[in-house]
Amino acid sequence: MINKILDIIGNKGASNDKPSEQEQLALEAELEKLLSQSQGPDLRIIGLFSEVTDDKVAELIHAMIYLDEVNAIKKTELPIEFYISTYGGSADDMFGMYDIMRVIRNRTEIHTVGLGKVMSAGVLLLASGTKGKRCIGKNCRVMIHSVIGGNHGPLHNLMNEMEAIEQIQKMYSEALVAETNMTKKDLKKLLERKVNVYLTAEEAVELGIADIII
Repeated sequence: MINKILDIIGNKGASNDKPSEQEQLALEAELEKLLSQSQGPDLRIIGLFSEVTDDKVAELIHAMIYLDEVNAIKKTELPIEFYISTYGGSADDMFGMYDIMRVIRNRTEIHTVGLGKVMSAGVLLLASGTKGKRCIGKNCRVMIHSVIGGNHGPLHNLMNEMEAIEQIQKMYSEALVAETNMTKKDLKKLLERKVNVYLTAEEAVELGIADIII
């Protein structure tokens, strides 16, 4: 490939005459074509291997938007592969990531892959991939629980926090119901079983959190 490029440059440089504008444009087009052919496949893999935090979610959102724009510019339909292994994290950051995924998957498929552990906030992210393209490792542990609060201040603070927790729980439940096979009744019954509900990969597929066991 590099020899072809050098040949083009050498042939043009052999003449003392300055190339015309048309010849220059043709040269640039030929070089651009050769350079594009020399590039390997696009790296379209992103991963969440830590807690769901604002910094990490910002990084993932930027990556997803970029990869989606690359598809639009190149007029391609290459998917984004999103690997997930997390204990969970911030509910607000989870919803930010979820909203971006909902928008992007309308144009670019998002293939989610759960590995090792997918817990709490990570469950919704795994379930939010393109339907039929959500994979989970055979030995992956999935854990769902209700929203947890941590304030221990005055009574009015606790009351305010309870209202916020109830709102977040409602949003989380509605999102999971929208992305899985579970109904609101199914999810409520599941969360009432215990504080932390652990699921096998098979159970996760049965509930519609994932589609394929790998």
